[in-house]
Order: sequence, then C-alpha cells, then structure tokens
Amino acid sequence: MTSSIDKPVSAYSRDYLRAVMACAVTCLLTLPLADQVDLANIVMLFLLAVVLVAARLGSGPAVLAAFVSVALFDFFFVPPRFTFVVADGKYLITFAVMLVVALLTGQLAGRLRAKARIAAEREAETRALYDMAKELSGTIGAEQVAEIARRFLATHLGFEAVMYVPRDDGSLVAFPERQVRQACQTHVRAVFEGGRAMQLAAEESGYFPALALPLASPRCTRGVLLVFATDAQTICADEQRPLFEAVASLVAITIERLHFSEVAREVELQMTSERLRNALLAAVSHDLRTPLTVLVGQADALTLERAGLPETARASAAAIRDQALRLSSQVHKLLDMARLQTGKIELNREWQPLEEVIGSSLKAMAGVLAGREVRVELAPDLQPLEFDAVLLERVLCNLLENALRHAPDGAIVIAACSVDDSVEITVTDLGPGVPAGDESRIFESFERGEQKGGVGLGILAGQLQFHECQPEAGGLRGARHAAGGFADAEVGA
Repeated sequence: MTSSIDKPVSAYSRDYLRAVMACAVTCLLTLPLADQVDLANIVMLFLLAVVLVAARLGSGPAVLAAFVSVALFDFFFVPPRFTFVVADGKYLITFAVMLVVALLTGQLAGRLRAKARIAAEREAETRALYDMAKELSGTIGAEQVAEIARRFLATHLGFEAVMYVPRDDGSLVAFPERQVRQACQTHVRAVFEGGRAMQLAAEESGYFPALALPLASPRCTRGVLLVFATDAQTICADEQRPLFEAVASLVAITIERLHFSEVAREVELQMTSERLRNALLAAVSHDLRTPLTVLVGQADALTLERAGLPETARASAAAIRDQALRLSSQVHKLLDMARLQTGKIELNREWQPLEEVIGSSLKAMAGVLAGREVRVELAPDLQPLEFDAVLLERVLCNLLENALRHAPDGAIVIAACSVDDSVEITVTDLGPGVPAGDESRIFESFERGEQKGGVGLGILAGQLQFHECQPEAGGLRGARHAAGGFADAEVGA
C-alpha cells in the first residue's frame, strides 16, 4: 500500500526512458510504411503510443512521449525527411494538433491510471484492514491487540508502533514495553486525557518523529497508539492519516470489547457466587432451625423445673435459652435474606396505622432498651398505610438494635412524616455516624463497617419502601410497594 510519491528517483528515470523507447519503437515500426500509407495514419500510430505510455507509466512520461513523437514524426516522415526543416507550412498545423491531442489524451489516460492505482491501493488497504479486524476479533488480551496493530503498521506502512492502555490505578502501560522519555509519557498522557491526536518531534519522543493517536471508543478513550516514522513529513502525510485513524478505531473497539467481556465475566461470576451462597445459606439455615427449636425447648424446660435443679444450673439454662433464641433470630434473618434476594418472599400487606407497628417494635425491644430514652415523633397528618407489619417491625427492631450497638449513650428518635407521595421513617441516634463514602454499602450483604457485633444482616431483613396512600372518592387508593433500600434510615448516625 505504498503510494507513488514514495517511488525513488531512479524509478522515475526508468519511466521516462521507457517513454522515449516506446516512441522510438513506434518510429522504427512505421518507417517501412512511410511511402505506403498516408501520414495521417502514421500520426494516429504515434498518438496510440502516447496513450499507451500514459496508461502504463503515467502523465509525466506521456508528456515527454508527446513531444518526442512530434519530433520523430517531423524528422523521419515530413518532407524533407531526415531534417527538422519543414517545407510546407501546413505541417506546422499538423504538429500543433498532434501535440495538443497527444498531451490531452496522455493527461486523460494518466489521470485514469492514477485513479485506478488509488482505487487499487484503497482496495488493498480495505482488504488489509478487514484481515486485521478478523484477527482482532479473536484476541483475548491487550498484548495480542498491540502485536496485531504493530505488525499491520510495520508490514503495510513500514512504521513502528507502541500501544498504551490504562491500568486499574490509572497509569498507562506500554505494549510492547519500551523505555521512553518523561516528556513522551507526558504527551501520551495528554492525548489520553484530551482525546486529540498530537504530533511529537524526535526530541520529544526520544526515538523518531511520532504521531500519538487516541484510541477513542463510543464510550471513552481506551488508550493511545504511538506511531513512529523516520521523518516528520511521512508521519503527517494527508494520505496516511485516514489509515492511521482507521487502525486506531479498530484497536479502540477491540479494547472496549475486551473490557466489556471482562466485566461480563465478572458479573457472571458474581451472580453464580451469589446464587451458590444464597442456596447454601438457605440450606444451612433450614437445617439449623430444628435443632435450635429443640435446644430452646429443652432450655425452657430446665428453667421451669422447680425441684431438684440448683440455682446455678437454672441460670445456665436461662443463658443457654437466651443464646439459642439469639442464634435462632440470626438463622431467621439468613432465611429472610435468601428469600429477599431470590424474590420468593411474599408480602402480607394490610391497612393499619404506622404507630401500631412502631409500638410493637418498642415492646419487642423492651428488654434491651431498658433504661434508654426513646422518643417517637410522628407527624399528625399520617394516614393508614398498607404494609407487611411483620417485616416492618423487624426492620425497626434491627435499626434499634443497631443504634444501641453504635450509640450506647443518648436518646434514640423514631420519626415519621409525609414527603410528597411517600412516608419517610427515620431512626436516629447520637453515634459516630456512617464513614464518608460508605453510605451506599449499608444495604450490601454482610456489610458491618467498623461495628463490633452482628453479622451485617439486620437491615437486609426488610429492604422495603413504603408509599403513602392518597385519599380518593369512595376510599383510599392502594399503596405502592417496591424492593429497594429503606431510604433515610439513619443507622448509627
């Protein structure tokens, strides 16, 4: 795919010499016909030679062939022959017409040849790019992509190339590895961040003049392609730039495909791991429920035994019962989490006032809340809501337990108010709060932050969002329920 501008001077010299030889051969072939055919026919033969030279060698040699043909025709065929003297002035018109026709036909034929050559070069470029695209489609790593791009540019254009792609930490790594100056790294970084091509001088690249092209994909810049050449004019030639950009585009699309393939593999692995974990949790939790129920029952029986059981044994039985109940609660949370994440849980929604479920939550937590100030602040305009009372009570209990764990002192405030078409419930304490940047992790599985107790299942037990019902003619419209984070629940804040 080397263009004609890259031909050496010796090649041009040979083309002009061949043009002169073509005219000489035409003259030798037509000399025996000088006395047998009309001179007009001989002129046509010379014009044919000029056209053939233009079609074969180009417009430059065709111009030379036109002048040489007129000179040969004058010297060998126009009387007096074998001299450049013209006896009849009408032949001057013949010479002029012959020269003009030869020049025009030569130029037209030369242009057609140039267009045909350009079309052939474009076809070769397209085929080469197609072959490169086929190779890139089977790559599985950035190293392979860089090698294919480097081999393409070296084979078809004679240029060396280095590809830079970003690491996870944002730094750029070169394929193949190459020691470059700090200035070159700075320019490559500027091209990567700015998304615009940049020409580098030899002193800037530390090697040869270079062209840095951004690997721009539809979403973002995936890297930089650095192309080296022996001189600046070659690297910046207008006819080379589209090909460079096409190579950079193919490489960028391939790098993006590899990125999304890796993301898809990670997501698939995470989904598989999550399914296996949920299945394991469900199976283990289900198998633990029966022995825990028996253990709680036996501990209850021992604590109720009035005769023959020492006080220390009765206290131990009570401790066993309390710990068994605590473990049973954790198992229930595991089961609830597995059902929530698999979407198999069914809400038992009923219309009821919010203060009732808040009161039942405080009653359930009365033992652990003993001596702790808890304030309930409900807006006076709250209307009845349709929700699952058991799940919402568990959410509130978990939030209260979390507040006790993180804020051993100070009041705990449970508040609720209407916000647009929803009801916002908050549980606020005076704890240290959620660390900055960790707010989005509250609802992740087994996320505990810096807490000293629990297993990170509390809030997961009821990830529900309740919306206020609106009055309508003839009754209340059904409230809408959606899975999601229990928004505005300020845990440990």
